[in-house]
Formats: sequence, C-alpha cells, structure tokens
Amino acid sequence: MIAETVCSAVAAAGLGIAAVTAYRKRFLAATRIAAYSLVPLGLVMTGVVEWLADTAFSPTAWAGFGVLGVAWVLFMTTRAVERRRGGTRKDRKEARAAAQRDAVAPAASAPSLGAGSRQSTRPATAPKAESGDDFSDIEAILKKHGI
Repeated sequence: MIAETVCSAVAAAGLGIAAVTAYRKRFLAATRIAAYSLVPLGLVMTGVVEWLADTAFSPTAWAGFGVLGVAWVLFMTTRAVERRRGGTRKDRKEARAAAQRDAVAPAASAPSLGAGSRQSTRPATAPKAESGDDFSDIEAILKKHGI
C-alpha cells in the first residue's frame, strides 16, 4: 500500500516538474520528464509494484533467486571448461583426427631451402674469433638455420 502511494506521488511530482518545464518553452525536455514520471504510475496500475513488494519479503522467492544464481554459475563454469578444452566432445574428436592426418614428420624442421639446392663454399667449422670474444652460441644458431 505504501509503495503504491509513493509511486503515485513520484508520478504526480514528475508531471508537475514537466508542466513547469513546458511553461519555460522547453517542450522536448518536458515530454521526456513526463514520460519518466508516468513509468512508476504504470507499474502501479499493472500490478508490478505489488508483485515486487510480495517478492521482496518472501523467503521462498529469495531462495528461488539463489537457485537461479547457482544454475547460472554452473552454466558459466561448464562453458569456460568447454572453451578451455576446445569445445564439445565431437569437436575434440574431430580435432584429434585432423591433427593425426596433418602430422608433420620429425625431419620437417630443416630449412625449406633444402641442403642440396645451394652448395656451401664455407668450411664446415668457422674459425674462432681471435679477439677473445666467444661467439660459439651465435655460430651454433646460425649453423642451425643454415646461414
């Protein structure tokens, strides 16, 4: 009963403010204020306010909201796990089959230029730097990549 009275008073005050705004020749703002002030009155007339008041003070309703919250958390958890795993069981099975079909041979990590396409004029081992700097790790990387 109090909620309906408060909503009606808010609607009346909003319509009064809209009238003053329209008197000041700000018709667009007055129309917007009138629309906002009619919302609480419409909610009272449709019974939504009474339903909300009954729901707010009902332990059964709050337990229902708790159950809905738990269900939502479970749905989101399963979706996160599915994304991490890569989709549904069918998607994972198809991905495994595709991975086996497209498997790469272990020797495929050699440079794509190939060893026989170009003859190397350099000796197999490069001479060490005489200045005392150790570039052996850099040489190993360059040899690995065929440079």
